[in-house]
Amino acid sequence: MARVCEITGKKTIVGNRVSHSNIKTKRKFKPNLHTKKFWVEELQDYVYLKVSAKGIKYINKKGVLNAMRDAYEKGYLK
Repeated sequence: MARVCEITGKKTIVGNRVSHSNIKTKRKFKPNLHTKKFWVEELQDYVYLKVSAKGIKYINKKGVLNAMRDAYEKGYLK
């Protein structure tokens, strides 16, 4: 699972680079991923996740275990 957020499912997408003369060439938009260590109180252990900036905000809002549960149900986390 390279360059995929384990919480939100964000991944690399393809678009066009447009020059001043309007020439279009392919480019990639990569997600803002970070490998973070989160403490899960229920498990009394750390969990390492590769998450995007939006995924970190989601974890801060919902909690680690709930966010992981939602990601597993959506198929982002295996």
